[in-house]
Amino acid sequence: ERRAGIMLRFFLLVNKQGQTRLSQYYEHMPLADRSAFEAQIVRKCLARSEGQCSFLEYLGYKIIYRRYASLFFIVGVDASENELAILEFVHAYVETLDANFENVCELDIMFNLDKAHFILDEMVMNGHLVETAKININEALTLLLAEK
Repeated sequence: ERRAGIMLRFFLLVNKQGQTRLSQYYEHMPLADRSAFEAQIVRKCLARSEGQCSFLEYLGYKIIYRRYASLFFIVGVDASENELAILEFVHAYVETLDANFENVCELDIMFNLDKAHFILDEMVMNGHLVETAKININEALTLLLAEK
C-alpha cells in the first residue's frame, strides 16, 4: 500500500546532556513508557561521533537526527522514509525557529515552548509533513500572536 507524503512517528528536541526540551508523538505511546523510550533513543544518538552518519535503526524505527549548536533534533520514522527529506524538514524547522528567535538556543525553546510547538504543528499534522515554507508558517504565527 502506497501512502502520500512523509509520515513521522515522533519528534524530539534534546540538549547535549540528554534532557528533552520538546517532544511530540504522532502515534500512541503510554506516557509511562515515553521517558524510558526517549532515554534509549537519546543515548543512542548522543553516543555517536560526529564522523558517523545521522541515521540509525532502533526499536523498529528509522532515527534521523541533526545537531545544531547544543540541541539535537531527533525524528523517528518508518524504515521506508527518505532520510534526506527528513533532514530537510529538520533544517526548515530550525530556520523557522531562527527567524522567530534570532539564532535559536535552548533557553528560547524552554521559555517559548508554546511557540516552538505551534511552529511544529504548522509543519506536521497527525504525523504528516504538510508545510515547509517558512513564509506560510510565520504568517500563521503572526496571526496567532496578533490575537493575543
